[in-house]
Amino acid sequence: MRVRYNAPFTLTFSLVCSLVLVLDQFLVPHLISSYFTVGGQGSFRPEDPWSWWRLVSYTFGHAGWDHFLGNLSFILLLGPILEEKYQSPTILVMAIITAIATGLINTFLFSTTLLGASGIVFLLIILVSFANIRSGEIPLSFVGVIVLFLGKEILDAFKNDNVSQFAHIVGGTLGALFGFVAIRFQDSPEKSIP
Repeated sequence: MRVRYNAPFTLTFSLVCSLVLVLDQFLVPHLISSYFTVGGQGSFRPEDPWSWWRLVSYTFGHAGWDHFLGNLSFILLLGPILEEKYQSPTILVMAIITAIATGLINTFLFSTTLLGASGIVFLLIILVSFANIRSGEIPLSFVGVIVLFLGKEILDAFKNDNVSQFAHIVGGTLGALFGFVAIRFQDSPEKSIP
């Protein structure tokens, strides 16, 4: 029996997040705050390469071990299932789009700093509810996930708790969009032509 690197996106993402947090906590203080966060309004400068880097890199940074473990437990649980269904490159593209969209919204609409993989977590949570969906159907499990997870985030958006509910909402919304697009693609006649 051998160990298999079964979910390249999930495992690589998790390892990078782990490395960034360990370096920040033990070897390079302020690494996360310097290179793995995206700032609020006015912080994005198109001429600055670091601004572009931070639009994606903030997903690797976490505020601490609890934040890290909360996000990574969902990613490690859901990621392999989704990589098997949609393939690793597709999940990578979905995660990058989610990260950039969330980062840009934060830099243009909010004054807070953003870090962590919560948007990607909600992308995966919503996307996994599409695992057995067929064209022309909306599974009740999808409705339940939307009500429980996104409904809670919408209600929590009115709290002052340093949690970026908008990142969760953006990730979940993009997960739903990607899920519906994937179903249409899977059921398209062009795909079934040999």
